Amino acid sequence: MRVRAARGAITVATDEAATLLDATARLLSAVLDGNEIQTEDLVSILFTATEDLRSAFPAEAARRMGLGLVPLMCAREISVDGSMPRVVRILLHFHSERALDEVAHVYLDGAESLRDDLD
Repeated sequence: MRVRAARGAITVATDEAATLLDATARLLSAVLDGNEIQTEDLVSILFTATEDLRSAFPAEAARRMGLGLVPLMCAREISVDGSMPRVVRILLHFHSERALDEVAHVYLDGAESLRDDLD
């Protein structure tokens, strides 16, 4: 097995804790399902949020999903003029037999435009 990483992002409708955590859980579930990742295959997950999201830590969604033993970290996304607002991004490291070109990256709810190079 090799260590692989999957990226993902989702826009959050409003900066309310329940909305942010629901969106993060949906994104995380889509990345896990899309790559057929089991909890024991996870190495770590890095979450970033744009500066306009302050109501909750995105990693809390992972803990609520039962991933509390996985190393989780949150950080603020760098602020760039004209960048998309209210975005949670993830970088998920995991063990897998997948080739690099078989890793599924997930962009939801308008965040698809962040990576027009991906299907």
